[in-house]
Amino acid sequence: MTFPIPHSDQATRIYLALAQYPILKTHIRECMRQAMFDAGVITPKQFEAEVRKQARQSQKREGLEDPFGEETAEMWEVRLSRVRDTLTDFYFGYNLPFERFEKIVKEALSDTQTSLQDVSVSLNPELAPIDMLFDHAQAITKLPPNQAKEQTPRLQEIIVVLIRKIISDHLAYINIAKEWFQIQDLIDIQHRKIGYGKIGGKAAGMLLAYRIMRTVGDEEITGSLNIPRSYYLGAGVMYTFMSYNNLMHWHNQKYKTADEIRIDYPQIVQEYEQGEFPPDIEKRLRKMLANLGKEPIIVRSSSLLEDNFGTSFAGKYESVFCPNQGSLEENYRDLTQAIAQVYASSVNPDALLYRRKQGLLDYDERLAILIQVVQGERFQNYYLPHASGVGFSRNIFRWTPKIEREAGFLRMVWGLGTRAVERVGDDYPRLVGLSHPFLRPEKTVKEIRHYTQHQVDLINLESNRKETLPVKKVLTARYPPLRYLAEVDEGDYLSAIRSLPLGKDPEDFVLTFDGLLQKTAFSKHMRTMLTTLEKHYRGPVDMEFTIHISPQGELTITLLQCRPQSHSEMVEVEIPDDLEKKDIIFSSHRMIPRGKVENIRYVLFVPPEKYYALPTKGERFSLGRAIGRANAQLANETFICVGPGRWGTNNPDLGIHVSYSDIYHTKALIELSGQKIGREPDPSFGTHFFQDLVEANIYPLAVDIDDEQTIFKKDFFYQSENMLGEIMPEETQYQDVLYLIDVRKQHPGHLLSLMMSDSQNKAVAYLKSNF
Repeated sequence: MTFPIPHSDQATRIYLALAQYPILKTHIRECMRQAMFDAGVITPKQFEAEVRKQARQSQKREGLEDPFGEETAEMWEVRLSRVRDTLTDFYFGYNLPFERFEKIVKEALSDTQTSLQDVSVSLNPELAPIDMLFDHAQAITKLPPNQAKEQTPRLQEIIVVLIRKIISDHLAYINIAKEWFQIQDLIDIQHRKIGYGKIGGKAAGMLLAYRIMRTVGDEEITGSLNIPRSYYLGAGVMYTFMSYNNLMHWHNQKYKTADEIRIDYPQIVQEYEQGEFPPDIEKRLRKMLANLGKEPIIVRSSSLLEDNFGTSFAGKYESVFCPNQGSLEENYRDLTQAIAQVYASSVNPDALLYRRKQGLLDYDERLAILIQVVQGERFQNYYLPHASGVGFSRNIFRWTPKIEREAGFLRMVWGLGTRAVERVGDDYPRLVGLSHPFLRPEKTVKEIRHYTQHQVDLINLESNRKETLPVKKVLTARYPPLRYLAEVDEGDYLSAIRSLPLGKDPEDFVLTFDGLLQKTAFSKHMRTMLTTLEKHYRGPVDMEFTIHISPQGELTITLLQCRPQSHSEMVEVEIPDDLEKKDIIFSSHRMIPRGKVENIRYVLFVPPEKYYALPTKGERFSLGRAIGRANAQLANETFICVGPGRWGTNNPDLGIHVSYSDIYHTKALIELSGQKIGREPDPSFGTHFFQDLVEANIYPLAVDIDDEQTIFKKDFFYQSENMLGEIMPEETQYQDVLYLIDVRKQHPGHLLSLMMSDSQNKAVAYLKSNF
């Protein structure tokens, strides 16, 4: 939005002169207007009428056919402010001598405090334009200490209003942020913001956590803490993009049925990817790319609801890597495609059904965009961080009662953090309980060798793509931080790397991160950071991070995001000692959550051998959609899901490929493992999928049917009558691979209870009389 300077040499001189006084220009222009009114050049009423007339004309020049319907009230106020400034320069320059302007400036400079008091009387921060608020706040900070103290309440009010206008309007966030943000923090955000609107939840959480740690962290932590170079595409730009590309007809997707949402989504993505940005936004994006050079970037969603208190939206919207290694034109094309994909993801099925479940459909959920430089360094033709992951201040799942829940937990990988937060294939992150960082879930060298990371996500600078490659293809003896990340497989034991292991086969390197945990202060720093952030967030938090390790073992921890940790209504449970074995349907003794599910009427069971007998991935994907329809059918019932491998995996060869929208009504996901099924030590803890389960009060539970302590009553699962055809006759084609068991029909007068005690390290599902 721009307005030409009126054609007048003196008006031009005034405009340029005011640029020298950024802090006082708002007040100076107010004095200029008063001088115009006193001299009879124009009346206040006539002036404001002209301002509105010119503002409406500027809207028409920009193609706004319905100016009041297509522009927010806040944007209209910004437009009025800019027109008002332009017309002030115009009328003053044409009608009053330049000496009068100079006198006004001198008076403003000679009595800044008086000027501020005058402005404070008339300034309403809630209605004032953002530029005026910044000018006024900066002027207060320039005052002598005794005078600035008198303006402290006004400065606090301005900071709160600015937080609400450019960051977040959620009161839970504002109540914390106002205690930490300084005016310079907000100025820095404004300078890196492109377009109109708030910067959204993901950016808000990162900036607040960084400010907290920089303020109260000890010198060792603050000296090693960093955040990525970031730019913010305001949330209002999303609607500008949609309007500019005739996409507003998709805005009502949230009120359609689940099937309609799924059917429409591919078409929506295609149409969004064909969109373009208006010239003013395009100019800013191109300038940003020119400044970044060849640094890889990531385009991340930062919606108005994202990373909020109680609704994390973890993984609901897209994040897209842009390697940024082409020409400026190629990089701009990739960037705008990435932004379009993120915008389109605002109406993806998982996001809309999550909002429906959370009662948030009617909220105006616009996406801001967070554009960040990818953290890492070059190694050969690849670009990747030394380590990355996600940390939680509360450990919800403990693989042994020794681990302290309040000490926190990490889920860590080598390379890009996507493998730490997504349920990937036959691959495993390092799990770290921060009270006992060397105490692993695995008990033997064989298990450690198997349950380690085998694939790495990285940016291939040569092919200009994000890729997933085998660890053994990338990790070599010459990788600088190798001794902190890996150990050498010696057959019966793993040996630490103390010198350059030249001649060693990369096949023998096992990613354990033991060197990082033992030889550096990493686990200590992470525990301190998570505890500190929990204290000042006034509740548990989770954070994403990357690590850089210098040759001397010095750490740089880069904070990527921080948000309130998802939590469920977990309660202490004492499992009865007098349960009869005939009543127990299944049990587990590993990685047990804390809680209970009672009055379970239905069990949705996928027999492992029949699932893996499905000949194609397409048929397994199709089964996932059928489970989604069963989830909808059973919305008002209490049911659990039992099936092989990983629920929610991206690879249907390793488990059942479902998303949040397919299972959000269930009460528990039981993951069966065993020699013929596949094994897993961590039931998705720390992934975005896991956080969905926690928020929805869905318990994930691993059951190893080969474990001698485990009870798994096959007769219940295989001999019970399959009610799928009766309850859902349209799904009869899946009867051989999807069983719907009615507990009450099979065992009259009984329902199923699932009791889980992490202190006893035991979970039991058993028949219980409901009389």
